[in-house]
Amino acid sequence: MFPKIIRIFFVALVLITGCLGAFAFSNANEIALPALPQPAQRTYALIQRGGPFPYEKDGATFGNYERQLPQQKRGYYREFTVKTSASRNRGAIRIVCGGLKNKPFDACYYTDNHYATFKKIAP
Repeated sequence: MFPKIIRIFFVALVLITGCLGAFAFSNANEIALPALPQPAQRTYALIQRGGPFPYEKDGATFGNYERQLPQQKRGYYREFTVKTSASRNRGAIRIVCGGLKNKPFDACYYTDNHYATFKKIAP
């Protein structure tokens, strides 16, 4: 009987953990489009139009190695640079969008700390 209770406990724990992952991007982790800084709003508008983008790496596959975004197959996420006037290189601010190729993006996420944290953009 004791081992069966432990198995049930671990199954419940796995199910609960999986459900919590689905809530990882609740309203607390969202940002309204008008609340984004102006350069990020411009980048988001470029993404919606399909470009042209100022940086060669814009639209490149984002690997999600930090696992901060919901897990998806490789190639699902693509990253875009938010132009930063104070930075001589691409800087740390990005918008990462996910979706199937040749289809509108399912969702876009904003990071201002080079992938350490993300907020889902609520258009």
